[in-house]
Amino acid sequence: MKNRIILIIAIILSIKSTAQEKYLENEIDIDSLSLKVVSLFEKNKVSESIDLLRPYWPLAENEIDVLEKKTVKSLNIVEQRFGNAIGNIKVKTEKIKDIAVRLTYLVRYEFYALRLKFTFYKNNNGWLITAFEWDDEYTEEFK
Repeated sequence: MKNRIILIIAIILSIKSTAQEKYLENEIDIDSLSLKVVSLFEKNKVSESIDLLRPYWPLAENEIDVLEKKTVKSLNIVEQRFGNAIGNIKVKTEKIKDIAVRLTYLVRYEFYALRLKFTFYKNNNGWLITAFEWDDEYTEEFK
């Protein structure tokens, strides 16, 4: 009986850790959130930028934590190679009807730029983030 109770508690806790807490209401909220994240990312405030995404991201907390730690380490190397951040620009907005939006930004550094991409999905409750990625492959944006 004790094992069964422990198992039930573990299941409830794991469901809670991946449960969607909040939803964005509209595309204006999506634009606002993504711009705030990009601005913090530009200032090398990775933890703060990831924390803004957490409530809208249906990933387990530990997965988000791993992404955050890897990003912090990598971004420190980026600043050594690319120089200081000097701004950001929104490159494009892509849509699939009224159910998905992908926003692409560039964070500009003295010697290069990083691309940040956000993908949002709309379900019956509102908008949530399904992907956040960054890389230095912005040459694809010329297509």
